[in-house]
Amino acid sequence: MMKELNYQNLRLVTSIIILCIFIVIQSSCSQEDFVSIQSCADSKFTDPSNNITWIPDDKWFPDNQQCQDIVRPVQNGTANDHARFFNMKYGTKWCYDLPTEKGQYYLIRGTFPLEDLNASPTTTYFEVSIGITPLGRVNSSSEAVVEGIVRANHNYTNFCVLKKQGNPYVSKIELRPLDSDYGVPLSVLKLVHRIDVGNTGREIRYPQDPRDRIWKPDTNLNQNGNSTSQDTAQIIAPNGTDTPPPIKVLQTARTHSDRLEFYHNLRPGYNDYIIYLYFLELGGTVQTGQRVFDIYINDKIRETVDVMSGGSNYKAICINFTAKEFLNLTIIKASNGSQLGPICNAYEILQVRPLLQSTNQEDVDVIMNIKRELLSENQDNEVLESWMGDPCLPHSWHAVKCKQSNGAIVITKLDLSGGKFQGPLAQSITMLTHLMELNVSNNLFTGTIPVFPSSSVLTSMDLRNNNFRGSIQDSLTSLPQLTQLYYGCNKHFKKELPTSQNSSKLATDNGMCRGQKSSHPPHSIFIAAIAGAALLASGVFACVICYFKKRKMVNKRSEGKRHIMTKNAIYAIPSSKDDITLKAITIESFTLEQIESAIQQYKTLIGEGGFGSVYRGTLPDGQEVAVKVRSATSTQGTREFNNELTLLSAIRHENLVPLLGYCWENDQQILVYPFMSNGSLQDRLYGEASKRRPLDWPTRLSIALGSARGLTYLHTFSGRSVIHRDVKSSNILLDHSMCAKVADFGFSKYAPQEGDSNASLEVRGTAGYLDPEYYSTQHLSAKSDVFSYGVVLLEMITGREPLNIHRPRNEWSLVEWAKPYIRNSRIDEIVDPSIKGGYHTEAMWRVVEVALACIEPFSAYRPSMIDIVRELEDALIIENNASEYMRSMDSFGGSNRFSIERPIVILPLPTPTPSEPSSLISQPAPPQPR
Repeated sequence: MMKELNYQNLRLVTSIIILCIFIVIQSSCSQEDFVSIQSCADSKFTDPSNNITWIPDDKWFPDNQQCQDIVRPVQNGTANDHARFFNMKYGTKWCYDLPTEKGQYYLIRGTFPLEDLNASPTTTYFEVSIGITPLGRVNSSSEAVVEGIVRANHNYTNFCVLKKQGNPYVSKIELRPLDSDYGVPLSVLKLVHRIDVGNTGREIRYPQDPRDRIWKPDTNLNQNGNSTSQDTAQIIAPNGTDTPPPIKVLQTARTHSDRLEFYHNLRPGYNDYIIYLYFLELGGTVQTGQRVFDIYINDKIRETVDVMSGGSNYKAICINFTAKEFLNLTIIKASNGSQLGPICNAYEILQVRPLLQSTNQEDVDVIMNIKRELLSENQDNEVLESWMGDPCLPHSWHAVKCKQSNGAIVITKLDLSGGKFQGPLAQSITMLTHLMELNVSNNLFTGTIPVFPSSSVLTSMDLRNNNFRGSIQDSLTSLPQLTQLYYGCNKHFKKELPTSQNSSKLATDNGMCRGQKSSHPPHSIFIAAIAGAALLASGVFACVICYFKKRKMVNKRSEGKRHIMTKNAIYAIPSSKDDITLKAITIESFTLEQIESAIQQYKTLIGEGGFGSVYRGTLPDGQEVAVKVRSATSTQGTREFNNELTLLSAIRHENLVPLLGYCWENDQQILVYPFMSNGSLQDRLYGEASKRRPLDWPTRLSIALGSARGLTYLHTFSGRSVIHRDVKSSNILLDHSMCAKVADFGFSKYAPQEGDSNASLEVRGTAGYLDPEYYSTQHLSAKSDVFSYGVVLLEMITGREPLNIHRPRNEWSLVEWAKPYIRNSRIDEIVDPSIKGGYHTEAMWRVVEVALACIEPFSAYRPSMIDIVRELEDALIIENNASEYMRSMDSFGGSNRFSIERPIVILPLPTPTPSEPSSLISQPAPPQPR
């Protein structure tokens, strides 16, 4: 007996030793991916209180003159903190580019100590951001810790402070990798509270929490209930449970015989929140059904929890909610026989902030390369030292100007004049594909002028007062859009311009310094002056003629005559039969007065979009129209306007919304379409219209087929295949007879042809519909539309939005939620309840299989729109002739029930066609799908 007892003691001691070793190893390993920065530290050091290793920030900011000790209050006295104060001649924002792995979620935390014990609230304040997304405001009169969670989009993530009043400062910056159970795609989560409920002692963080979350005790929150703890409590969690809070946090809790209440004030500005609630049963004898409680958020019941259900004693609940000023979290004992009151061990409140679109990544990469090249000869240059974070947003770097182009922010001007630069001009400048103006005058640049590609959109270049050598190359003067070129006062530079087609059009100083005589003879100047005068006179005469013609045209219009047809083109249009007929496509040009009359001075607003507002109106001939008016704050611009105008002037199809006319007057851009009386597919599926009368399954199937035919026409257009790039249910409109018409071609592009690069300068699309392969590779193909169309099919099947963070976490993404049900042959559980019992099983499965094939991760495994149309036609035949089809199936011993052995995907692997990017043919085959 004694021997057996000694053996058991030995086993216990051995287990404890192994556990301790495991904890030590885990602690050291988990810190490998930590980045812990102590501003102005002299060297690397380890904090003995938590074993976290800190590094100085001299890698980012080597100037120790910015360092300052801050006296801050602590328990039983004061303490000194190191902090870096930012104050540069050109600086308005200062950023730490933290090393991250693309796709990984991270916790980023900044500490900003109290600047002055006697500071007034307005002494200093500044903004803190992750990338360009604002995270919070720091005031120098109080200590602040600002924390956010974000998914890294690159191999670095910027943590920035932005000057508002006074000099910004920072003491500590921490980067911690997180598991995928945290985070929201395309959002930054700002920490509001992380509470260790029931803890009346000190905060808990690393090494107890391997992810280094800081759990605050709730002693100062005035919450109700009784504190309880159980040092020997252990977690019994079901398999697949996300990483919980550390056991030391869960071993304390608050309980109450009836209800627990937690009240928090919320800051206005953002209304979307997520709360994570953690429950661990501390009573060892509690059974299933004995402790059941309801969770209320601001008086609305959100969840019912039985901590002991499912054979576990631990539950983690995630709830999305909307609130403006306060959160009232109430946990109430369930009324259906629960014996014990509620318990709560910990919770986290996070504010959801949309991730703002940053500057075009290609331009960002290039400008950072330019900075690195220039730094090789300009180590202490004040302009380069101020280049941190995003070059354009929220405001541009010194010497950099940006504009919006095709929905993205790009760099269009670089003005380095008088910047005290020396050495060669950075070769990477030639890779700024949107650069229009370059000014490097009044520096000490040496070497030759970089060679710009023929695709450059450069319009102006100023090279004066430098030490450049060589000569102006023919490739530079041949740039099609270059109109100004100044290169005087470069004493080692040849003055002669090469002879090119564009040289005669250039405004130039011919390499002369101010005060030098021009090499042009006097008679050349005289001839040029005469020619200029003649051109001026011709221009004035032409303007006068145009003015009177325009007045005459306006007078005719005001007399009620028919609008002038400014665009008439004849194209081959497929008719309802198989033959090809010729029809004229006419696009009318309206005056602003006619538009405002048609829509009765903007009386009836029927929609809002990225381009602007949409109004309902009536033309003089009685036709009802939808008029899309670009707003002044629109994120879309002239490119989208021209894109739609050009494309719809060239194509017509019964399943594409036709363009009736346009107006471009007084900088106002307006497009006119036929009015679609049944709205959009999105409205009819889950908008206000769906509450009046939901769409039945045969109608949905007809809409699916019609929109597929419209996209097929685009993809196989005889001129050149067109990719829509924004296929979604709100862009499928329904006319009076419920005929589907694809709309909104502002982002459409021609598909790459053989020899083209199919890399897109900017990824376009809508969250929830965006092709993941297109997003990750930026390679555009018609199969990107196919993916988006597959999401639309899932919307029609389920009646759900493609992305909804207000649902439980595993249901945020429609695609990811639906896939397991489909693969396990459980479609009855995802079908829209409003159409249950109203569809033929075989027809439904045809559509489900098409949808699943469309959303394949690799585009090579997705069908073409031609294949999709063929499958949907079969499904519609089956649905419309269900009885006859059933009889025929029964005569062959068939059944109307779906067999589990049936393969899920029946569509064949597509063969690349001439209408699709040929580059797909030469690419290596992707991994086989599971």
